[in-house]
Amino acid sequence: MADSPAGPRTMLGRVGYIMFLSRWIQVPLYLGLIVAQVVYVWRFLAELVHLAHLGFGGHPPETTVMLIVLGLVDVVMISNLLIMVIIGGYETFVSRLRIEGHPDQPQWLSHVNANVLKVKLAMAIIGISSIHLLQIFINAARPTITDRELIWKTLIHLTFVVSALALAAIDRIMEGGRPQHGTGGAERPGQLQPERMAA
Repeated sequence: MADSPAGPRTMLGRVGYIMFLSRWIQVPLYLGLIVAQVVYVWRFLAELVHLAHLGFGGHPPETTVMLIVLGLVDVVMISNLLIMVIIGGYETFVSRLRIEGHPDQPQWLSHVNANVLKVKLAMAIIGISSIHLLQIFINAARPTITDRELIWKTLIHLTFVVSALALAAIDRIMEGGRPQHGTGGAERPGQLQPERMAA
């Protein structure tokens, strides 16, 4: 009879361990994002060759060169977003990278968590949206760009900005509610200790 409670506990422990191991199912997702990163590098190189061909082989309008350069910047920013998702997401949700002390360790990785990752991703999305919005403003004189499209894309960009500010505010509120080591909140358990001993 004494061994009966151990059976369900052992079973629950095994189920919990299997659930803990299920995090490795996400690994193919991050490997797929690495493939997407390679695709963006290839696209960047193709656009760069196109820009060099136009710049050195002819006299393209300045607007055309500016749009191609903005496209290159857009690819770089999306690539940076992929890197943050790949490295930060793997570190947060799958396993430690164990690169502490490595000279090339990203500075933001040392304090990354789910909330920080959300804020950084939101800021990256704002940067990408800004590039797209700037491209539309440069092409605003073309008849294919309507005022309605300009208004809607500007509103969408502002929505991204407000969302990022809300995420940052929520992260700061959550950080403020956590107990800090070395503060008064951390000393309360020690202050209660003599009272318990006296009781």
